[in-house]
Amino acid sequence: MDAGFLAPLVPITAIIAFTAFKIARLRGTQPASLSADVTTRLEALEQRVEGLQHELAETHERLDFTERLLSQARDDRRLGG
Repeated sequence: MDAGFLAPLVPITAIIAFTAFKIARLRGTQPASLSADVTTRLEALEQRVEGLQHELAETHERLDFTERLLSQARDDRRLGG
């Protein structure tokens, strides 16, 4: 390639990289503080999700238990018991 073609690309690339670096630094230093209302609502939502996860785990356990009972009953019928 011709060096004359690449010469203008070096400063342009440097400017773009410098700008991207500055933007990333600015975004990293800004505090992500939430209002008290948003924080309260977020905590309530987290508690509800945890409750739903607990209920779902219990439902899975009950489903597994029921499936085992049904499987056992089918096996008993096959064996003539």
